[in-house]
Order: sequence, then C-alpha cells, then structure tokens
Amino acid sequence: MSTVRSQSDRQSNCQSGPRVAEDPRERILLAAGQEFAEHGYEAATVRDICLEAGVNVAAVNYYFGDKRRLYIESVKHAHEARARQVPLPAWPPSTPAAERLHDFVANMLERMLGFGQPPWQVRLMMREVLQPTDACRELVEDYIRPHFAVLVAILDELAEGAIADPELRRIGLSIIGQCFLYRAAGDVVAMLVPSEELAALHSPPQLAAHVTRFALAALGLGPPLPLKERRR
Repeated sequence: MSTVRSQSDRQSNCQSGPRVAEDPRERILLAAGQEFAEHGYEAATVRDICLEAGVNVAAVNYYFGDKRRLYIESVKHAHEARARQVPLPAWPPSTPAAERLHDFVANMLERMLGFGQPPWQVRLMMREVLQPTDACRELVEDYIRPHFAVLVAILDELAEGAIADPELRRIGLSIIGQCFLYRAAGDVVAMLVPSEELAALHSPPQLAAHVTRFALAALGLGPPLPLKERRR
C-alpha cells in the first residue's frame, strides 16, 4: 500500500481523527504519532503532520521546537495513552505475589497486543524499540524502568530475597521477551502454530497463564505446565 496520500485524503482523515481534540498541542501529538507510526521518523514530514492536525507549521515550532522533539514527545504521548487505557491493577496490600505476577503479565500482553485500542500507538512504540532513537532513552527512564522495577520487586518477593538482583533482572527480561514475541513476531507465530492450536491456546488470558507458569517454574515455585499436560 502506498504511503503517499493526497491532500484531500489527509483533510478527510483530519475531520475524523486528530481534529477532535480541541487543544492544538494535543492535535499535533495525535497526528504526529500516527504519521510517525505509519511512515517512520525520516519519511514523516512536519507539513503532513500539521495538515493532519489542522494547524500551521509554526505551531510545531511553538509547542515543540523542532521535528526531533515532536517525535520524542509523540512516542511518550503514545505510551502515556496506552498506560491510561490499560493501567496496572491497584492491588490491595494482601494480594499474593503470584497473583500480582499473573496480573502484570496479563497487563503487559494487553498493552502489547492492543486489542480494542488504537493500533498506531503500539506500532509507534515498536518502531522505537526495534530502531531506537533519542526517544527510547527518555521512554525507558520515564516509563519502562519504573514498570520493570515493579516486575523485579514481585519476582524478588516470590523468591523471598534468595535470588541475586542480576538473575532477577534476567528472569524479568525473559518474561518480557516471551510477551514481546507475540507482538513483534505474531505473523511468524501464526505460521509455526496450527490454526486450531492458535485459536485454542493462544488467547491473551491463556498466554498470560502460560508465561506466569514459566516464571514460577524458573523461581522453583511450580512446574511450567499443569501435570496433566506433561508427559508421564
């Protein structure tokens, strides 16, 4: 599909997309996020973004200074929006650590797979993760690192402090990697797994349960699969 759109196409999109936001800065961020997600940083132009947002080019300079800062802010804005759409649960203090681990994994899968949410948000963040720019460091420091700290703290509680921090981080990254696979290589997964198996065993809730079981097994707190699914 061509990435070149006519001016009439962009004006039509503007009526149903970013223009619904009343704040010009918000409209610019929404338009920029979608443009960068679709075309990437180099191919997206400030002129097209402004046309989509219904503002003049000077507005980008006024609110963001330049295209680079606009890109960084649009990536952060997309992450903030997804976090509001799919927030971490507010766990009561008595919630068992294993339950919190499952909820964390389920939340991460929902954010990554994005069912029922605007797909461009995740696509933009995926672009940044796979081809990092300056935006990635700010995204990591402001959002991803605190989120990762929650995961490591849950793992540490499950291990009762018996596992060193470097190993806890490796386990945490392994958990994230399993979830990331279904987003980054979903089409490949669909080619490797029979369609009936994909439908029966690869829904987000089932994947969350599977990844959680694996993590608990890595911590020595249970088998990776229910006994009835294991070979005897």
